[in-house]
Amino acid sequence: MKTNTKPTHGSDRHEAHHEVVVIGGGPAGSTTAAYLAQRGFDVALYERERFPRPHIGESLLPATLAVLDDVGVLPAIEAEGFLTKWGATWSWGKSAEPWSLYFRETSASYPHAYQVSRDRFDQILLEHAAASGTQVTQGIAVKAVHEGRVELDDGRRIGADIVVDASGQRSLIALARGLKRWDAHFRNLAIYGYFRGARHLEPPDESNIFIESYANGWLWKIPLASGISSVGAVVDRDFGAAGIRKAGRERFYSDQVAATARASAMLEGADFVDGPHVVRDWSYRAETLAGDGFVLVGDAACFIDPLFSTGVHLAVTGGSLAAAYVATALRDPDLAVAAGDAYERLYLAQYRHFHDMARLFYGTNRARESYFWEARRLTGEARFTPRTAFVRAISGQAGFQVERAALGHTPLPESFRRELDRQVVTDAAPRVEPTHATRVRLASGLEVREQAVLGDSRFEMGHVIVGNGRDELPIGALAAELARTASGDSLEDIASRLTNPDAKSPEHVLSAAALLIAEDVLEVCS
Repeated sequence: MKTNTKPTHGSDRHEAHHEVVVIGGGPAGSTTAAYLAQRGFDVALYERERFPRPHIGESLLPATLAVLDDVGVLPAIEAEGFLTKWGATWSWGKSAEPWSLYFRETSASYPHAYQVSRDRFDQILLEHAAASGTQVTQGIAVKAVHEGRVELDDGRRIGADIVVDASGQRSLIALARGLKRWDAHFRNLAIYGYFRGARHLEPPDESNIFIESYANGWLWKIPLASGISSVGAVVDRDFGAAGIRKAGRERFYSDQVAATARASAMLEGADFVDGPHVVRDWSYRAETLAGDGFVLVGDAACFIDPLFSTGVHLAVTGGSLAAAYVATALRDPDLAVAAGDAYERLYLAQYRHFHDMARLFYGTNRARESYFWEARRLTGEARFTPRTAFVRAISGQAGFQVERAALGHTPLPESFRRELDRQVVTDAAPRVEPTHATRVRLASGLEVREQAVLGDSRFEMGHVIVGNGRDELPIGALAAELARTASGDSLEDIASRLTNPDAKSPEHVLSAAALLIAEDVLEVCS
């Protein structure tokens, strides 16, 4: 890509200048950069390390593959030979007996994911960003971000119209601006390592991630194609720090593995080849994700407990959203503020979805009595709203709903259970096929708003349905007009009042009404 020059702020000296500077070459930075470069933007990416580099977080989700496919890197991922992941197996909840869920139950398009080696996976994404036209520089870190430019650790200053902070848990911009907010619910610590020659689950679950709860927390075991297994324990931060100080990393780690019933048996006779490593899994989010001249994405924006393997997913999906925001801010500045609000809403909807599900799981592991589980039960349920978490679990998150299949294996709050039962009945009920004589009205508690929505590669003004704790539902102009005017009249009467040209077609009115009825936006009047 070309490199432009513009005057340095407060100086007549010229410096390199790019439309977009991306900090960090992990999945969030690489995905954002690839999308933007493909759309013709001048993008430079700076990564402080040299790839390949080791990284934790090997288990992907099926919904992540949709974004990887869209940005054009999925063929390279598929060709790498990563282990296919068909589902997840848990020893958690009412009984210690393992139970499994399979992605094909909730995703026909992507019925599997992959267990990846992150050093190679991240390198593939970074190479794809470069092949898409991004100017990639490795081994050079961004030291600070100033208005309109970034300062590199070699002393250079690079101008930028907008900076994408994908610096991971460094959270460069969030820390500098005082935006980082820690989450008291998930003050955990992870300690992990790698084994060669471990046994796996029995078919058909041999490639599943295995998660086992035990007295001090929970443990993951992830099989990889290389014959290596990633094994890590998540424990309370204070408990882990005290245990490591007293016994050392190696002894503390081996004690956690030994405390599990099934994972420890699978590791008998396996060779420990790397670790243990310690990372703080203390969840957080930035108070603001986008502002004048910057956007935060991936772990630089937020980090959620690793229970549902959401780190890479939030990074990659966040990268697609961040690219849309940057494209809007640079090409349609008048829409930048509205686009930033929309970016933050959409990104945090995913974050809160997984956050609420993790709180639910932590709060309902009644089969284990210990400080870890009791503390999380108290902090989780004290402010837990069952309906809100339930709605987030099932509202419009296509491909993200594997957790829903797991709900039957945990002792849920009664109000949450009633909501689940009601939804099962609703799903099984036949949908109304509207006719011109069908009378409808907007469902109670909902409203139509005009705001920025995600369009084709950027944000644009559109209409959404909001209310009743649901995630916003984007709708077309005809559907918005239909919802706004629905007050118990027949569809024929409503159509006669519509000014939208599409309303001249009765089929368009009926199809829009059918969609809104199916989404519980319109109610059929008796």
